[in-house]
Amino acid sequence: MKNHELPRLDKHIKLHNYLLKYCRLSNGEIWTDKQSGHKIGCLDAAEPKDIKKLMARKKASLAVHDPPYNLVMFQIHEVKSFIDWCRKWMHNTNTALAENSSLYIWLGADQNNGFQPLPDFMIMMRDFPFTTRSFITMRNQRGYGTQNNWMAVRQELLYYTKGKHVFNINAEYTDIPKILRGYYKEVNGKVTENLERSKSENIRAGNVWVDIQQVFYRMEENVNGCYAQKPLKSAERIIRASSNENDIVIDFFCHSGSTLMASELNKRKCYTIDSDPLYCEIAIRRLEHYRKTGETGWQNSNPFEKEILKDKKLQRIINY
Repeated sequence: MKNHELPRLDKHIKLHNYLLKYCRLSNGEIWTDKQSGHKIGCLDAAEPKDIKKLMARKKASLAVHDPPYNLVMFQIHEVKSFIDWCRKWMHNTNTALAENSSLYIWLGADQNNGFQPLPDFMIMMRDFPFTTRSFITMRNQRGYGTQNNWMAVRQELLYYTKGKHVFNINAEYTDIPKILRGYYKEVNGKVTENLERSKSENIRAGNVWVDIQQVFYRMEENVNGCYAQKPLKSAERIIRASSNENDIVIDFFCHSGSTLMASELNKRKCYTIDSDPLYCEIAIRRLEHYRKTGETGWQNSNPFEKEILKDKKLQRIINY
């Protein structure tokens, strides 16, 4: 099955529905990892009883959410109904987080539609007991172009906190070398510049991330069939900076399992859910695949390679 990709499962409905037969979770069920204590639930982020079932009286120190804001961008939902839905899962997030914790939310800003849903979401967040910390922008290497506007190559990441949150200031340095001189400052009576004052040869991460590669099909971490997959490096940066080892990290929109994998790589416990059994299965298989091969995704294959080799009907559906 090498060099074969799965089409986008959110668009290929026939393939999506057929693959459900290979999923080990049904709605309402939770898979618990015996090795590291991760949990993957086929649950609803907006349903309080589902989150209560997932957390089992535990509290998380960090939440990393990537909700399907494309539902607004593709005009499947009106902004108001999207925000009403966000309010529900934000209430559940607040309940699941400890008094001292951090929250990161990936959210889009459609420049052709009043930058929605970002502004209405930010206003909604004023109703919750979180403190705004930063507005992070991650640059994509590719974007959608236009002859009448600037090419869109950014993704927005909102950073909030509660109480005395963890922030490991030295946890994440970029790969960018410190080559620019300047920013002169007087220290102990001596005027120094920034290269002299820092012990690192690299730049510490700021709130504009230009050093993280957008996931595409040639990368090892690529998960065929998934859409808008977040890079592992971005998830690891968040986790290392805003949690400690053995902490619980929650992600209510599992999709390709990036938060799960970053938690595994950095010795955190991840409690993650998705309302779709197929993405829950993909996340489980991604974790199992990593432990078996050391690979973080399927560069030249896909999560259902074995089933495709044996199932002729599945091959016809995919047109292999």
